[in-house]
Amino acid sequence: MTKVRTRFAPSPTGYMHVGNLRTALYTYLIAKHDGGDFILRIEDTDQERFVEGALDIIYHTLEITGLKHDEGPDIGGPVGPYIQSQRTDIYLEYAKELIDKGEAYYCFCTKERMDSLKNKYDEEKEFYKYDKHCLKLSKEEIKEKLASNIPYVIRQNNPESGFTTFHDEIYGDISVDNSELDDMILIKSDGYPTYNFANVVDDHLMGITHVVRGSEYLSSAPKYNRLYDAFGWEVPVYIHCPPIMKDAHQKLSKRNGDASFQDLIEKGYLKEAVLNYIALLGWNPGNEKEIFDLDELVELFNYKNINKSPAIFDNVKLKWMNGEYIKKLPLEEFNKLALPYYKNVISKDLDFLKISELLRIRVEVLSEIPELLDFFNELPEYSTEIYIHKKMKTNLENSLLTLEKILPKFKELSPWTLENVEKCCMDLISELKVKNGIVLWPVRIALSGKKSTPGGAFEIADIIGKDESLKRIEYGIKKLKLESGDN
Repeated sequence: MTKVRTRFAPSPTGYMHVGNLRTALYTYLIAKHDGGDFILRIEDTDQERFVEGALDIIYHTLEITGLKHDEGPDIGGPVGPYIQSQRTDIYLEYAKELIDKGEAYYCFCTKERMDSLKNKYDEEKEFYKYDKHCLKLSKEEIKEKLASNIPYVIRQNNPESGFTTFHDEIYGDISVDNSELDDMILIKSDGYPTYNFANVVDDHLMGITHVVRGSEYLSSAPKYNRLYDAFGWEVPVYIHCPPIMKDAHQKLSKRNGDASFQDLIEKGYLKEAVLNYIALLGWNPGNEKEIFDLDELVELFNYKNINKSPAIFDNVKLKWMNGEYIKKLPLEEFNKLALPYYKNVISKDLDFLKISELLRIRVEVLSEIPELLDFFNELPEYSTEIYIHKKMKTNLENSLLTLEKILPKFKELSPWTLENVEKCCMDLISELKVKNGIVLWPVRIALSGKKSTPGGAFEIADIIGKDESLKRIEYGIKKLKLESGDN
C-alpha cells in the first residue's frame, strides 16, 4: 500500500486565514490518521503578492497549533527545495516537455491583443477563453520570435471537443465540456510558473497522494487532470472542502474584516479551542461529541465525513467552545494567561490567583476579563437604582439599613478572611430575620458598584481587603443617604 503523503501549500501573502488553517488541519489529519507524511510547501510564484514576514506567520501558526510537518523549507527533506521560487528551472523543463508532446505551446500575444480579445468577449457577453491564435504559428515563426527575445508565455493546449471527467471524494464524479476549458497559462512572461501548473508538477515530484483544497478549485480540476494525463502521471485523490461562510450569503474573508487565526488568538481565544472548532467546520465525527484534542482528531478523522454544504462560522459557538477549554485549564495556567489582562486594569497589589478562581468558570474569551474585574482596582461611579432588586426584595431603605448594620461588624472583624466575612454577613441575616438577598445584594453593590460580578460579596471583600471594603461601604451609605435626603 502506497504511503499517504499530503501537503499544505500556502502562499506567503499575509495572515493565516481560518480557511487556510482548516486546509492545513485536514491535510495533517489525513496524513497522520494513516501514519503518513505531512509536507509544508511554500507557493510563492506570485511575487507581486509576497508579504514580508508572512513566511514566519506560517511557521509560527503550524508550530503553536501542533501541526508539525515532516518535510519543509525550514527542516528540509528528500524532495526539496520546498519553496516554489527556488524550483523555476524544474517547471520550465516540464513545460517544454509538454510543448514537445503538443500539449502546450508558446504564446507571444501582446497585452494590447489580449485586452482587445477580452473586450470582444465582454461586448458579446460570451465566456472568455483564449482563441489559440499562437497555436497556429509555424516552428520557424516560433524560433524567430524566441531568437528575437519577444516576451512569451507557455499555454496548455486543451481540446475543444469532448468531455473531461474527474472524481472528487466529497463531490463525486464531475464532467466538464472541454469547450469550456481555457488554455491556461503554465509559465508566465517573468519565467515563473502559474500556481495551477506548479502545484501539479510539485505534487507529482513530491509523491503527494491526497490533495486537499477549497471547493473554489473544483473548476480548475479538469485542467489539472489534463496535465496529469499529458505527462502520464497518476492523479492524486482529490478532497475539495466546502466554503466557510460568514452567513448564508457571504464567504468568510479577511477582506471583509473577518478574523484570521492571529486575530482570534489576540482576542483571547485559546489555540486548542480554535483548532477544535475549525475541525468541525465541514466535518463531523459521526457522534454528538464536540470537544476533541489533536490526538483524538487524528484517530477519528475520516475525510469521507466532510460535508458538501457550506459551513457557517458561528462566533457564538466558538465562544462557547473556548469557554469550555478555559474551564478545563489548571488554575495556575489560567492565571498565567489572564495576568496580562489583569495588569491592564488593576494597578493595586491584589491576590490575582483568587481572582482567577472566580473568573476561570465565567470567562468565555480572555479579552472579556478587563470589563469583568475593573471594579477591583477602583469603585466605578454607579447609580443607587442598582440597589433596587425585585427578586432580592431590596429597595433603597432596606439597602441603607443593611450597610449601616454591616459597617460596624466589618470594622470589628479580625482576621479579615473570606470565611469571617461570610459569617459576619450570615449573622446579620439571622439578626434581621430576612432572606439572604436583603443583606448580600446591597453589600455586593456597595463593594463593586455593579449588578453582575465574578464572585459575590464574600469573595470581593476578601480580595479587595478590609480597608477598601470599609471605604466602599461608607461611600454606599453616603450615596443612599443623599438619595433619601437624610444627611
